[in-house]
Amino acid sequence: MSSATFLEKLLDGIAVEWTVLGDERFVEAANAARRPVKASLRVAGETPYYGANNIQDYVDGYTHDGEYVLIAEDGSASLENYSIQYVTGKFWANNHVHVVRGKQGLNTRFLYHYLRIVDFIPYLPNKDRSKLTKGEMIKIPLPIPCPENPKKSLEIQAEIVRILDTFTELTAELTAELTARKKQYNHYRDQLLSFEDGDVEWKTLGEVLQMRAGQHISASKIMPNSSDEYSYPCFGGNGVRGFVENKSHNGEHLLIGRQGALCGNVQRIKGQFYATEHAVVVTISNEIDIDWAFHMLTVMKLNQYASQSAQPGLAVGNLQRLNIPLPSISEQKRVAYILDKFDALTNSFAEGLPREIELRQKQYEYYRDLLLSFPKPEEVEA
Repeated sequence: MSSATFLEKLLDGIAVEWTVLGDERFVEAANAARRPVKASLRVAGETPYYGANNIQDYVDGYTHDGEYVLIAEDGSASLENYSIQYVTGKFWANNHVHVVRGKQGLNTRFLYHYLRIVDFIPYLPNKDRSKLTKGEMIKIPLPIPCPENPKKSLEIQAEIVRILDTFTELTAELTAELTARKKQYNHYRDQLLSFEDGDVEWKTLGEVLQMRAGQHISASKIMPNSSDEYSYPCFGGNGVRGFVENKSHNGEHLLIGRQGALCGNVQRIKGQFYATEHAVVVTISNEIDIDWAFHMLTVMKLNQYASQSAQPGLAVGNLQRLNIPLPSISEQKRVAYILDKFDALTNSFAEGLPREIELRQKQYEYYRDLLLSFPKPEEVEA
């Protein structure tokens, strides 16, 4: 069913009035009560303190009480996916959000869902494209179904909210389940990988693992996409950088990011690849299982051993001196098998909850766009 047909059935021939966020018949702006407070001056409490993108703190007192929508005034993490937050109850709003809510003829939750599909970029001044002034915000178009019949209008809005909230509630439940699974995984991982002196043999990483930095390659030799010529993935400190002509390694290895945002991050790599000098390539010996080594190195939080310089990095020599416990190979494999099962459920996007959450989010976005794509006046005239 097309979006037009779906909406026509829902609206049943009823007209839609296009107004703007500044229309005080439908929208209340509550910016006057906002109050920014420096972190050092905030009094700790239970009230959420909202900034442009999320809750920044919990404080004593509040600036607002009720059901509202927060629109980022400046500092939205993304301009294309503009920051819109829905809040209820007592909360504190700083000066980086516009605070609005629906009046008698506008469902505030409907307003929240609608604003999430608005393109805010045209309302951000060229001189400072990250700031949405109140003067521009109040120009943003707003659809009101069946404006001549407020009761019918609110029924339509409520039905749209009901459908969309079904998806958001399911996503929230799945996210909560994922959080619980991650806690469970971390609990078992910490238990299974915790050893006291004397329980097992301990050796340095340099004794059981071959570790060496990758090789430098010119950026001009790294292509963004794979082709017949450029077919080997090239790994740097932050994952795959692109594809190159030649490989430097083949088989099963671990890679440890030496620099960048993923410094200390551990990856399992199979097949042919190229590793730059920003990654440490780990080759396994007969004394250690590769999957065990992956989990053990991950739990060791290797980024804490990075040098504290202008460009923090991990030195191979420092890594080689770190100690690692070595139970029997059979025990290593048993523990690694258990942890891989948990890891697949919590972290793999090919299976498990993350994939399910991603699908539910896409489903929500599909129906949101379908339900809120009201015909504009010019479209009606055409």
